[in-house]
Amino acid sequence: MARFVFGMNVSLDGYVDHDSFAPEPGLFDHWVRYVGGIAGSLYGRRLYEIMRYWDDDNPDWSEPERAFATAWRRCPKWVVSKTLTSVGPNATLIRGDLGPALGQLKAELEGEVDVGGPALAHTLGELGLIDEYRLYLSPTVVGSGKPFFAGPLPPLRLIGTERFGAQTVCLSYAPA
Repeated sequence: MARFVFGMNVSLDGYVDHDSFAPEPGLFDHWVRYVGGIAGSLYGRRLYEIMRYWDDDNPDWSEPERAFATAWRRCPKWVVSKTLTSVGPNATLIRGDLGPALGQLKAELEGEVDVGGPALAHTLGELGLIDEYRLYLSPTVVGSGKPFFAGPLPPLRLIGTERFGAQTVCLSYAPA
């Protein structure tokens, strides 16, 4: 059975605004390895559209960025959307009642499935499908953006900490 994990880079004030700060090199290397080893990614429409950036080669990319793009393209993706009619390569569109569809996906897969997007993570949390929350805290204050937790903070218990690079700390929590 798969484990659904919601983890994102987050500012000290709780936002996941990708335009305001980028992961430091040590954390970016972690993301390359992580995406290369997961069973798949589950996205809401907005984050999926942002991540589609990695579908097209960019001659200005660094070697780590090329490695991430390669890992991301190989990774199976499922996209939850009421408005999209199609998705890109290696992706499957999920519509309708999420509980049964995602419960079946969780039962059929082995390993971690990365849940992308605060709104989707909130919905999955309410359905009892999130197994772990990972906050990759960056020493940045952005003042606005999407909050990591899209709704009320669920009851959580700390299960681990890890440092990445010089400044990022990951706090891992399980539902309590």
